[in-house]
Amino acid sequence: MRDSILVTGAATGLGKETALYLAEHGFRVYATVRDLRHADGLREAADARQVGISVLPLDVTDTTSIQHAVQTIVAECGGIYGVVNNAGIGLRGYFEDLAEEEIRQVFDANVFGLMAVTRAALPYMRGARRGRIILISSVGGRIGGLGVSAYCATKFAVEGFGESLFQEVGPLGVRVVLVEPGIIRTERWTTNRGLAKGALSPTSVYRDWFAEVEKGSDALVRASTATPADVAALVHRALVAKRPRLRYMVGRKAKLAVGLKRWMPDRWFERLYFGMMMRRVTRPAARVNIATVD
Repeated sequence: MRDSILVTGAATGLGKETALYLAEHGFRVYATVRDLRHADGLREAADARQVGISVLPLDVTDTTSIQHAVQTIVAECGGIYGVVNNAGIGLRGYFEDLAEEEIRQVFDANVFGLMAVTRAALPYMRGARRGRIILISSVGGRIGGLGVSAYCATKFAVEGFGESLFQEVGPLGVRVVLVEPGIIRTERWTTNRGLAKGALSPTSVYRDWFAEVEKGSDALVRASTATPADVAALVHRALVAKRPRLRYMVGRKAKLAVGLKRWMPDRWFERLYFGMMMRRVTRPAARVNIATVD
């Protein structure tokens, strides 16, 4: 019997490609989407690539939805081998321009939702003494970035959760893996960009700086050579490896930046990397009036 894999957030982007890739490589894939009305593109892609996948509704912020999806898989397969926690949302904007509700939403999806799905699946893996928990994190969970403070905070949380869970369930035969993509050209940079409502507000004191951040991000997206298929291939490797690593990183620039942070003294990295990023944003932009108070 083929091992069953639950992939969250499979309607678009990394989740969609990962679900299709794993199905092509012999797994029984349950691709989940928050709303089945958004699953047509996934089904069409599966037909085009001549693979079979099962599509289930799953909202990572709804415990009942999570339990129903996991129980469906267990009933049909007798268990669940792997979970690919991919579902998440972005939030872009300087911290003062982020609404409290927006910050809570991104934590609900990226952290608490991921934990809830993991919690629902773990008992079945623990009972079988085998399984894989794949956490799609980000290089933004290793290095904080300009204009993505709340998003990076969620990914730093995922990194800490993954490291701790790795130690807790490893002795039970369940492996935890963090997959850390750099910038990948997906819908995350177009229709799902996740701009905060106040990010480019005329009243924002950070507006000009954030506009420069967005220009730089767009340039990095255009220059990126990493693809969703690269991420999917690493997820597959993590699922089939006898002893998978705790971390897999995707993207040459991401690897370079994290390597510099690892080997440089903190003060040097702050001046070189963070300093360069701040100068790139502040020099071309209009001067921010830091004394402005709403």
